[in-house]
Amino acid sequence: MIRFEHVTKRYPDGTTAVDDLSFEVAAGELVTLVGPSGCGKTTTMKMVNRLIEPSEGRIFLDGEDISTVDPVQLRRRIGYVIQQVGLFPHKTVLENTATVPRLLGWKRASGRERAAELLDLVGLDPRVYGDRYPEQLSGGQRQRVGVARALAADPPVLLMDEPFGAVDPVVRERLQSEFLRLQAAVRKTVLFVTHDIEEAVRLGDRIAVYGQGRIEQFGPPAAVLGAPATPYVADFVGADRGLKRLSVTPVEEGDLEQPPVVRLDDPLPRELDSPWAVVLDSGGDLHGWISAEHAGRTGTVREHARRMDAWLPVGASLKQAFSTMLQHDAGWIAVVDKEEKGRFLGVLTPGRLHEALRRSIDADAQDVPRTTVDIDKVPSG
Repeated sequence: MIRFEHVTKRYPDGTTAVDDLSFEVAAGELVTLVGPSGCGKTTTMKMVNRLIEPSEGRIFLDGEDISTVDPVQLRRRIGYVIQQVGLFPHKTVLENTATVPRLLGWKRASGRERAAELLDLVGLDPRVYGDRYPEQLSGGQRQRVGVARALAADPPVLLMDEPFGAVDPVVRERLQSEFLRLQAAVRKTVLFVTHDIEEAVRLGDRIAVYGQGRIEQFGPPAAVLGAPATPYVADFVGADRGLKRLSVTPVEEGDLEQPPVVRLDDPLPRELDSPWAVVLDSGGDLHGWISAEHAGRTGTVREHARRMDAWLPVGASLKQAFSTMLQHDAGWIAVVDKEEKGRFLGVLTPGRLHEALRRSIDADAQDVPRTTVDIDKVPSG
């Protein structure tokens, strides 16, 4: 969808902001451009909508050389979200969101209908917020309106320049979660500029780590964290990159242990070989757990089963799993199928979590599937 071919941006004073840049972004992919201030990431993004013109090289959008396209028409095909949002203070939220459809000649009713749909999609009820003005919104709400406005004309490409940088950390995390949910629904091709490696890791399908005007490494978050290509990248992602990697490594069925299992309406077992057992209902769905101290008593499992609070779906990140363990002070957590909600798959223990992380790192280093890695042969250092 987006392709850079040997693109350089050099200013009259001799400063080279971007130097011989070549990379591609696939349709529906979210690529984060991450690096320190002044490294060229925002310049890269602004060249896509021709707010900045390259000195050398070519940029293609869906196979078309953008230098041959009228800049105004090009920008109307590209959504653009910035940190300061840039909402019109004299227009309502609904009017702000409908700005681009109106510029494209949509009928007023169609534009407002589309704006209402997008506001609802970003979590703002148009009946509640549509007639408000920007000054009546919180910073996080204004950012949501900015995203909705950028999507209103259904552009194939979305450019986002530090869009969540001006809000507090709690709101920022919520906005990131909302944006991931939104991206899963609309699947836009996104260039996302940030200086925050954790944000880049959390959001990006791939990460471009910038040095000075050049991309030092371009790849999936897990690969960048697990095998930094240069000392610069290793220093930038941080010594705690192993912890950051937890957020991009999913829980897989192969990571799970199979504990003792009892059924909800079974009689209490005479004994258990484990301090606890998982309780399932008749359909195999997770119900709770039972302690071995109840073994040998009279009655049914149902009468003594306890609620299971420490659980998550397969595919959730190891970071979520670790957080759930800490939150519930649990020595293990139950894992269920995310498609068949509730169907029990197994349990994840701290030991298995650590093995999953080591296996994932070694799989990237060898460029092989994670399931093929022999954990006994993975270095522990």
